[in-house]
Parts: sequence; C-alpha cells; structure tokens
Amino acid sequence: MKKVLILAACTGLLLTTSCVSKKKYAELEDKQEKTQDLLNTATVKLNDCLSEKSALTAQNSSLKSQVKSLEETSASLIKQIGDFTDLTKKGAENLEKSLESLKEKDLTIRKLQDAITRRDSVNLALVQSLKGAVGSMDDDDIEISVEKGVVYVNISDKLLFNSGSYQITSRAKEVLGKVAKVVNNKPDFEFLVEGHTDTVPISTNCVKDNWDLSVLRATAVVRTLQNEFGVEPARMTAGGRSEYVPISSNDNAEGRARNRRTRIVVLPKLDQFYTMIEEGLKDPAIN
Repeated sequence: MKKVLILAACTGLLLTTSCVSKKKYAELEDKQEKTQDLLNTATVKLNDCLSEKSALTAQNSSLKSQVKSLEETSASLIKQIGDFTDLTKKGAENLEKSLESLKEKDLTIRKLQDAITRRDSVNLALVQSLKGAVGSMDDDDIEISVEKGVVYVNISDKLLFNSGSYQITSRAKEVLGKVAKVVNNKPDFEFLVEGHTDTVPISTNCVKDNWDLSVLRATAVVRTLQNEFGVEPARMTAGGRSEYVPISSNDNAEGRARNRRTRIVVLPKLDQFYTMIEEGLKDPAIN
C-alpha cells in the first residue's frame, strides 16, 4: 500500500512537471515568434535604410556635381557679363558716333536739297524772264524749257536765217536783242549756242555740209550777241550739232522745220557746283 502511494505521488509529480514545461515552452515559443517578427521588421527597415542611404549618397553625389557645374556656369556668366559690359560701352560709343554721323549727313542732305531748290528757283525765274521778254513772238517758233537744271531756248530756223544761209536776218536781231536783254541782267550765267540742222544735205561754195552750216549759224548768233548787244564774249560758247540731235522726225516737212533751229543753253557759272550736289545725293554714304 505504501508502495502504491509513493508511485501515485511520483506519477502526479511527473504530470505536474510535464504541464509546467509545456506552458513555459509555449511562452518561450511565443516570445521567439515575436522576437523573430521584430527581427524581420528590423531587417526590412535596415534594408530600407540601406537603400535610402544608397539613394541619398547617389543624390548627394549628383548634387555636388550640379553645384560644381553651377559654379563653373556662374563664373562663365560673370565673365560674359564683364565682356558684355565692355561691349555695351563700346556699342554705346559707336552708336553715339553713328548718331553724330547721321546728323551730319542729314544736315548735308538738307543743305544739298536747299541748294537744288535755290537752283530750281533761279532757273524758274530765268524762264519767266525769257518768256516775258519774247512774249510777243510766236510760241511755235520759240520754246523755253528747263531740263536737269539747265535752261534751253530753242529758236526756230525761220526766225534767224534764210534757207541754207548763215546770215542773221533783221527779224533775228529783234529776237536776239530780247534774249540779250535778259541774259545781260544775269551776269552769273554762261551760254552755249548750238546750231542744229535737218537731214537734207547741203553743199555750196561757202558751206561744205550740215556740220559746217550748224557751226557757222552758231558763230553768227554769238557774233551778233557780242557785237550788237554787248554780251560779254567770255560768257559764250558756239557749237554745231549738225543733224544728229533732232527733236522731231525728219520724214516730213514739219518735222524738218522743227529740227532746223538754234538752241541757246543757259548755264550758271555754278553749274559745276550743282553737278557736285546731284552727284553727292547719289553717294551711298549719304543715302
């Protein structure tokens, strides 16, 4: 009986010991699982941190590279600004010089235009004077015009000469007297007296051809203006143009009559100056 009780006690003790160990084991196992979870979580976070560190390291390297590039760019821009400032100063100086040059050219153009205007005014006044002086003559026989700043007086052949002759007629002296009156009042003007013929050939003992006739008629007009009306000879030039500068057709009598003429070209002594003005206006530097 005693043995039975001892055996029962040992069995109970063993059962009690076995139950406690399983409970602790379960607790330990639970702690282990939690610890493992914590470890897994820590491992994940560690890996995330390592990845983030790697990314930040790469970003830091990139930012350093960008900072270096920006520093180089900044230095370059500073240099360019300095260069641009120098260029701007030079540009401002050049612009100022250009403006001064333009002002000078503008003043030159205005002076030239004023001179041309004065020339045109003088020519117009001369034309009006001539027209007033010869107003009683037939308009078809005397033509007064201005071309390119020059006054032209065309006097029909029939008013000055007989056919084929270079002797001045009495009526011609009336016409030339009126012309002389106007030009004597304009001492600054010079004259070119031109003889013109038609295409009908001429050949006599005194006249070889139309060249000869045109020159002889021009010298006859110049001689008359000098000897009978006191026009200073140094102001006059005589020239013959023969048949080669027609103003009408030589195919009919009316046209040939218009081509037979004496032309007085009135030239101011300032004609070279006016030519210089016109050429100056064509200068690309002025335009």
